[in-house]
Amino acid sequence: MSKKTRVGVVGVGYLGQIHAKIYHSMPNVDLVMLADTHEDNVSKLAAEYDCGYTTNFLDLIDKVDAVSIVVPTSAHYDVAQPFLEAGIATLLEKPIAASVDEARKLVDLAAQNETPFLIGHLERYNPALRAVASKVAEPKYIEVHRLGTFVERATDVDVVTDLMIHDLDLVLSLVDEEPIDVQAIGSQVITDHVDLANVRLQFPSGAVANITASRVSNKRFRRFRVFGPEGYYGVNLMDQELDIVTKGDTPEGQSFAELETEHLVFEAEQPLQVELAHFIDVTNGQAMPMVTGLQGLRALQLAEQIQSIMRDTPGMA
Repeated sequence: MSKKTRVGVVGVGYLGQIHAKIYHSMPNVDLVMLADTHEDNVSKLAAEYDCGYTTNFLDLIDKVDAVSIVVPTSAHYDVAQPFLEAGIATLLEKPIAASVDEARKLVDLAAQNETPFLIGHLERYNPALRAVASKVAEPKYIEVHRLGTFVERATDVDVVTDLMIHDLDLVLSLVDEEPIDVQAIGSQVITDHVDLANVRLQFPSGAVANITASRVSNKRFRRFRVFGPEGYYGVNLMDQELDIVTKGDTPEGQSFAELETEHLVFEAEQPLQVELAHFIDVTNGQAMPMVTGLQGLRALQLAEQIQSIMRDTPGMA
C-alpha cells in the first residue's frame, strides 16, 4: 500500500470543516492536524476525526505534506507564507490574498521554493464547465449571472471579492487574454460594501463578457452562457447541466443548416471533493495545478480594477 499524504487544515469554520471532512474520508490521505484560534471548536472536530489540533498554525509546518488554508482573506498572506517557504503544498481558498501586492509575494514565494500552490476557485471543477472549456476554442460572448441570498459570511468584503471573482477567473480561463476595456457599476443594499454589481469586459480578440453578481437576491440562480463559432453553451452551475446548440447539416434544397440541440446532465459530484482529490494528485506529482497562484493573482488584479472603477463612480462605494 502506498504511503498516505499527510494533510492539515488551517481554519475550521464553515468551509474548513468541509475540507476536514473530505480529507478524513479519502483513503490516500492521513488528516493529521487541524488548526484554529477557537480551541473549543477545533478540539471537538479533531476528536471527531481522531487527529491532532492546535491553536497555532505554525505547529503544522513539520507535520504535514500538504495544507488547506481556509481562513479570512485578510489572513491569507500571513498564514500561507511560512508553508510556501517550507515547500509544503498549499491550497489557499479564494481570493488568493487581500491585495495584489500580497498575492504577488505569495506567487513569488511558491516559485522560489518550487512549492505546489493552488487557489480554491471551486467552479473550475464543475463538470459542466469543464465540458465547455474542452469544446469552446473561440468564445465571442459570455454572459454570467451569479445571484445568491444574503448570508452573514464574507460580509467583510464586497460582492466582487465574495462571489464575482469566481466568474472573473472562469472568463479569464476561457478567453485567456487581459481585457482592454472594463466597465462596472455596483450598489450597496444591506452591508457597507457593494452587494450587487454588473461588469462588462472587452478583450483584444473582440470577445465580450457581461457578468452580474448579487448576494441580496430572493433565491439562488447561477448561469454561465458562452456564445461562439462553435455554437451556444448554457451551463446551469447549480444542477451541473449543460445545453448545447450547434450547427448541423444543411438539408438538400434548404438554405440554412439545421440546429442540433443537446442537453447533458452530469453525474452529481461535489466540486470541492474533486478539487481536494486534484490537490492531493498535484502534491504527489501526479497532476499539474488546475488553478495556479498566478491565475489567482490575475483574477484578483481584475477584481481590484473593478473595485477601483466603482469607487471612482459617483454614488458607488
